[in-house]
Amino acid sequence: MRIGLISDTHGFLDPKVFDYFEEVDQIWHAGDVGTVSIIEELGAFKPTLGVYGNIDGQDVRQLFPEDQKFECEGVRVWMT
Repeated sequence: MRIGLISDTHGFLDPKVFDYFEEVDQIWHAGDVGTVSIIEELGAFKPTLGVYGNIDGQDVRQLFPEDQKFECEGVRVWMT
């Protein structure tokens, strides 16, 4: 599985992200998203998991938890 890892978008998503992440299977956002629209744009492009960061408001926190613990191809992942 190919993962596109991103963080600290702070409400701005550079359009180049879609070129860089063209070949990935999933996108992981590691916090400080900024706005729900970032989550929506990434999620419309590729399956997206993430966590909220200290700058994120309740709208982002409703969609992403503080911690994500899951397994990916036999590897335990903890994103916080």
